[in-house]
Amino acid sequence: MTDLRQTAATLLACSASSIFLAAMPAMAQSQPDAAPSPHTFTANVSLVSDYRYRGISQTNLRPAIQGGFDYAHESGFYLGNWNSGISWLEDANPAVSAAVEMDFYGGFKNTFKVAGTEFNYDLGVLEYYYPGGYNNPRPYTTELYAGIGWGPVMLKYSHSVTNLFGWADSKNSYYVDLSANVPLNFWDLTLNAHVGYQGVKHNSDASYTDWKIGLTKDLGKGFALAIAYVDTNAKEVAYTSANRGRYLGKAAAWASLTKTF
Repeated sequence: MTDLRQTAATLLACSASSIFLAAMPAMAQSQPDAAPSPHTFTANVSLVSDYRYRGISQTNLRPAIQGGFDYAHESGFYLGNWNSGISWLEDANPAVSAAVEMDFYGGFKNTFKVAGTEFNYDLGVLEYYYPGGYNNPRPYTTELYAGIGWGPVMLKYSHSVTNLFGWADSKNSYYVDLSANVPLNFWDLTLNAHVGYQGVKHNSDASYTDWKIGLTKDLGKGFALAIAYVDTNAKEVAYTSANRGRYLGKAAAWASLTKTF
């Protein structure tokens, strides 16, 4: 009798365990999905044929490696850092050892509606920092910016609250940028168009217009290939490299390969 009771108890326990284990997947499936995180972190790295900043070469018409990190909150708040190799400071003064540009920025972007039409806006501050040893004038520059967009089109205004990249008495210089990035809906291509005007306070020779037209191809898995034609009407007297005498604002074909993580 004792053996029969033990055998029955064992069979009952095994049956209960089997029922519980069989029910676990169904119980797990019934659990609600975890809420998406309000925080987003991304990184990027690029190889470019030439670092063109507002149409002007920063690398003496040579290739550069670039990359950065970004944090964004669902509210619209964001912070980021972007970096690139440069040569223009060393080209101007061989004793200078500043071979990197580091940009630090933060701001707020979101959308709003007017009469049923949705617009987007972007407000922030950007600091251009150049680690290295050099004397005055220092090229550190701080800009405030504001942008407003509709669909793929964005109009942006940047205003320097310091001297602009070492230009003497250039505080309150500004840059106006009109750009469009239009998906073409075939071959994963995007049309990129841009025109901008750099106004340098108290220095008309350094003020100029730049423009660009190009295409970006989404290669998948976070890779993108971009090609473009870039040009400016910058004056050679202001934008000729001290090294080799190259004109840094001349028209050129440009390309980049970017990986986003």
